[in-house]
Amino acid sequence: MPFAVADYLLTDDLTILLALIAATVFLINNLYKPQPLVHPILLGRQSDVGRARNPGESAVYRNYGTGLAGRFPVRPGKEVHILADFVRPEIDDPRTLWSTKLTNSHLQDRAAAFGTGLLRTGRIQTQTSSVLLLLNDCLEFIVADLALASHSINSITLTSAKLLTPVLEAHTPAAIITHAFLLPPLLEHIYESGDRNKEHVIVVVGEPTPQAMASVASNVKVYKFAELEHQGSKVEKIFSPLPKPSDPFSISFYETEAGHIQGAQLTHENITAGVAAVKALFPASNALSQLDTIVSAHSMSTPFGRAIAYAAIYEGTSFANIPSSEIYHADENDIKAEDAKVLATRKYPIPSPTVLFLKPGHLNSLVSGILTTAKSSWFLYNFAWRHKTAGIADGFLTNQSLWDRLLFDGARIKVLGNAAAAVRAVIVSGGHLDSEILTPARVALSVPFVNAFTHPLVAAPVLASHPLDLQDFPTQSDDKGRASAHTGPPGVNVEIKLVGVDDASVENGADPAGQMLVRGPPVCKKINLEDYVHVPDSPSTSEDGWINTDAKAKVQTNGSFQLYT
Repeated sequence: MPFAVADYLLTDDLTILLALIAATVFLINNLYKPQPLVHPILLGRQSDVGRARNPGESAVYRNYGTGLAGRFPVRPGKEVHILADFVRPEIDDPRTLWSTKLTNSHLQDRAAAFGTGLLRTGRIQTQTSSVLLLLNDCLEFIVADLALASHSINSITLTSAKLLTPVLEAHTPAAIITHAFLLPPLLEHIYESGDRNKEHVIVVVGEPTPQAMASVASNVKVYKFAELEHQGSKVEKIFSPLPKPSDPFSISFYETEAGHIQGAQLTHENITAGVAAVKALFPASNALSQLDTIVSAHSMSTPFGRAIAYAAIYEGTSFANIPSSEIYHADENDIKAEDAKVLATRKYPIPSPTVLFLKPGHLNSLVSGILTTAKSSWFLYNFAWRHKTAGIADGFLTNQSLWDRLLFDGARIKVLGNAAAAVRAVIVSGGHLDSEILTPARVALSVPFVNAFTHPLVAAPVLASHPLDLQDFPTQSDDKGRASAHTGPPGVNVEIKLVGVDDASVENGADPAGQMLVRGPPVCKKINLEDYVHVPDSPSTSEDGWINTDAKAKVQTNGSFQLYT
């Protein structure tokens, strides 16, 4: 006697309901799975590779967005050729630079007035004099930099306070612009040099103490920055012939790992190319705008720090540096560590920052603080971590998910304060970044994140990862047990090659590894302090323009680089 299937299957309403729920969950998981924010093909080929290479060298690598047949971007806009062009007169809206709210026309007037006041002292000559900018990042730095560059007066900056003595011993500038709190030690240094017949000019930002002014000797002339600017605003402005993009306008001295003091000679084109590269760090759909506020941990005394500041000025954004970027301090106790506290407590009354240019120490502290706070709800944290990392593995990232609203938003506010809701991009450079921090950083911040490699001789990122590249690569630990995070492909306007490459390994299909060399428009000319008396006229750093970065790297299959020691 045949039996129907229904005789063997006993169902009730609960069974049917559970089956429908299971089917719905299955369909949602497969049909509504978030799509990657970047197409995998773009992340699989991030560098264009030259077709030929020399023995012992790798091929030449360029950013895939540039292409071997393309031209390097050397300026952010066709109208930008020199430093003064960054201050666009068509942008009339005021923005905040450090603690001052001003328009571009006001900034231009201040630079013109200070330049006129400085030249009217009769102690500074255009095209021949040099001025030491002994300043932490501030609005006066920008005003002085624009004024000096417009009159072809070479400026000198230091990336460390301990470089002051050797630089002054090698070359005495026509003037020194410094803070009021640095006047007493600067006078002491001048007096100890023993040269009482040489005249010195010091321009002071701020109000010096009566004791400091009383100690000024007859061969030292001290002017107040504000007074020179005021005097220049009351008379007819002095204008000099416009410099050419290839003209040098500044030298940034730095110390190498071996202890040698070298200088990066910056031309106008170096900085315009640097700004173009900084702007390229952001996708065209999410580019910098006047609504942004940039906060930087990189001093303007470095070429890259300068490029960040002038990118903000060009785009009309608000800008300030965090206290840990300061080079000069009245007391050693004033030195700030690279931690998240300096981000939560803003020194300047600027709008909430939207773009952060940080160093690895800041990122480590920031991520640790957010995740530690989030772990206080350990049960919810486990579910949130699993779902966030699953999305990252699929190439998807957002800070608008349920888990952000329930858990991570509150943790970010406790660490970043009011800035937590505004931050939309983070760029990290200036030191070693462990590969282990990448996934925690993406979970904690949940915004586009760029890991970049910068160098004291380059005004742009040498290497920079795609902001939406969420891939994790297997990494090899160095002698210290550290595994570096991948730093992406070359920047948009530099070329990179490796030397000291094992030819046999490369021919057998291994990834090339060796010493990294770089060249391109943002690469500055290197000057040795021992040979520095005046700026040499030679336009190139070497016969073919390559600069040794003293960094070792390996190129991965997709064209991204990984540094190692």
